[in-house]
Amino acid sequence: MADNGFDFSPGAQIPLQGSGGQEVATNALASAAYRDSDVQEILKANSEWHKSEVKPGESKLFKSVYFRPNLGEAFSRAVQERMLGGGRKALVQSFGTDPRTVVEHCLSATRLRKARDTRLTLITAVLGIVFLPGLLFWVLAFRLRDSLNKSKDKFFQTLGGLLLAVLGVLAAVFLVAMPLTGLPALYLRASALAPLVGWLLAKRIAETSVRDLRARWDGLLSGTGVSAKIPEAVPKNPNETAREALRQGLEKLSAEQQSNSIFYAGPKGILGMGTRWGSWQLAEELVPEDPAKEIHQFRSWDVVRAIHDQLKMLERGPLNTGGFPTPSVKHWVVSPVGENADSVSRPEGEDVATFQIKPHEIQRICNHQQFGSGDRHYLGVQFTLWDGQLVITMLITVTVLHETLRIEVTGHALGPVHSLFLSKPEAPTRTVKKAVRFWETRKVALPLVKADEVVRLALRAPLTWYPPLLDYLGGKIVLPEPFGLRHAWAAKPWGHRFMADDAMRAATPVLRVVHSAAKRVLKEHGVDTERFDNRSMVLSGMVQDASPRKADVYDA
Repeated sequence: MADNGFDFSPGAQIPLQGSGGQEVATNALASAAYRDSDVQEILKANSEWHKSEVKPGESKLFKSVYFRPNLGEAFSRAVQERMLGGGRKALVQSFGTDPRTVVEHCLSATRLRKARDTRLTLITAVLGIVFLPGLLFWVLAFRLRDSLNKSKDKFFQTLGGLLLAVLGVLAAVFLVAMPLTGLPALYLRASALAPLVGWLLAKRIAETSVRDLRARWDGLLSGTGVSAKIPEAVPKNPNETAREALRQGLEKLSAEQQSNSIFYAGPKGILGMGTRWGSWQLAEELVPEDPAKEIHQFRSWDVVRAIHDQLKMLERGPLNTGGFPTPSVKHWVVSPVGENADSVSRPEGEDVATFQIKPHEIQRICNHQQFGSGDRHYLGVQFTLWDGQLVITMLITVTVLHETLRIEVTGHALGPVHSLFLSKPEAPTRTVKKAVRFWETRKVALPLVKADEVVRLALRAPLTWYPPLLDYLGGKIVLPEPFGLRHAWAAKPWGHRFMADDAMRAATPVLRVVHSAAKRVLKEHGVDTERFDNRSMVLSGMVQDASPRKADVYDA
């Protein structure tokens, strides 16, 4: 079984950029790995049901802003740990995106930062730690300035910059008029200068890295085909166990994405598919068409199979008007979980292989698990639109209790990725008044990398070999559970007029196809379909009501 570590993959594969029809949503999420904005920005993307958290560093002794990660660093670390970490919990499918591509970009961004940190570590060791007195002096000077800059009083903000300048002058005077002579004097003079030289070199390395990461960030959102390079996922010999484990982790992620097991979390709806916005139920008594004869025996699966075959034909219509794209029609096994459940678990056993519940078990659930505890069967037709920004899913379930056949069609809609992930990098600027025409303003370009950012990168660099230590010192992002890349940061589709129209337009033809296929099966088995015809006409009128509702929230 895949979930028990069985390697079901054909071998090392060439990473592909996105998947057909879902590049925008995939690239938007992947771009977060390359961002250099404040880590607190991720909180803006929280939704009503799924909330990320930014956990501060636990260290009291070394608590400093210089150890705090930025958004890209924290996002890459959190996603890698959650989706590839050893002993990870089950994931929710990311419909409308390719989660493997997002994870590969997180790995690629981490590899680029490690290469940068290796060079910064060398500079920190040679020009910093060797000359530790000077390093401590300048770090404390920058820390004092930052503390004063946090004040809302402009006097203290100005005082911070002034103090740093005064300390620089004092250091210069100390170099010239030093009371010591000989080797100690040379060492102290070098200690005052070496950290400054190291800072200049570190600034150049940091600017080069930021330009590279920002180019990839912009390239992903512009659709220029930025590929994720992860050579560490391709083992070259059997002894490279770390590379082999990473490769298997990526293959396991791809397999779990294709699982036919999903989870219903009460008011949160189907995890990964969005909340249920509409529900239409056809429930009528099974009466023989000929009173003198009995109904020919049939099961729920017979009706479901006919509906499945008919839904496959949705893309075909009598008029050449574009219409539906090719839908994804799939049998799902839905497991109930609590509204506030912090984890999910996928079915296991001999009826499951590589996260896929086998067809005979799906058929058994469809026919027998219609009442009481246990998983339920749903037939789903899914449309991925707007390059993955909108996922429309219509779920159909058929139940037979005593002499009543019930066909329920529910609509689910997963909206676009939050706008935070769609923002492109902008060069830092500041608006100032013109010297002569003081009533007018102009924008002044600021340095791409600030001085305190160079200090932050240089101090973090030697610790990147052990990420848990950086988590302890600087904090991390805590992802919402149960976690899925797509639904964790999805906005509601109803704020976008065309997306809302698409979601509601899909309901009517799907409902009519379902009813038509079901009535045909009933007719073939000697059932009087008059009542079904009447109820179907009523539902056909109701489904045209252009007003989505919270169908999973019961007012009781």
